[in-house]
Amino acid sequence: MVRFAVICASNMNRSMEAHYQLQKNGYNIRSFGTGSAVRLPGRTADKPNVYKFGTPYKRILDDLLSQNFPQYTKIGLIDMLRRNKTVKEAPQRFHEEYNDFDIIFCCEERVFDAVCEELLQRAGMRSKPVHVINIEIEDNHREALEGGKTVLELARLIVESKDLEQDMDGIIETVQKQVPHKLLYMLAYY
Repeated sequence: MVRFAVICASNMNRSMEAHYQLQKNGYNIRSFGTGSAVRLPGRTADKPNVYKFGTPYKRILDDLLSQNFPQYTKIGLIDMLRRNKTVKEAPQRFHEEYNDFDIIFCCEERVFDAVCEELLQRAGMRSKPVHVINIEIEDNHREALEGGKTVLELARLIVESKDLEQDMDGIIETVQKQVPHKLLYMLAYY
């Protein structure tokens, strides 16, 4: 079974929507963030809500609800956290994960760069390939939903492939023609 990971900055919106969609369709999926902490909008732009990776989604949800700030519901934070807690317990940081994956989906170019850099620092000592694919997804709920569908289509084609090394460029090209998201691809090693 193909082992998938999907990664965004905070393991909150884009990666969790894709995680949710892939999990619902029976794929072997885990999700992560690359940031130094989990950051969510706060009452003002200069004062975000900041949590450590590993803080349960339920605790984050309870914290936001206790702030009694209706804007959190209006911008979708409350619904997002309710979804997240049904998918897994807490946001996780990619840099602290040492399991191997066959495919890593990233949700924006700076996350793709951080993942590729982390993999390069791990030095590829086991010579095990990992396909890293970036899907450029804006960090809002509508785009996360559409981006999740793109990730799902990529996963479907990857699982159907008889020779992934041979087929990957064609899979990327095929999906790129169907979606508005810019795709990047790199083969890295564990």
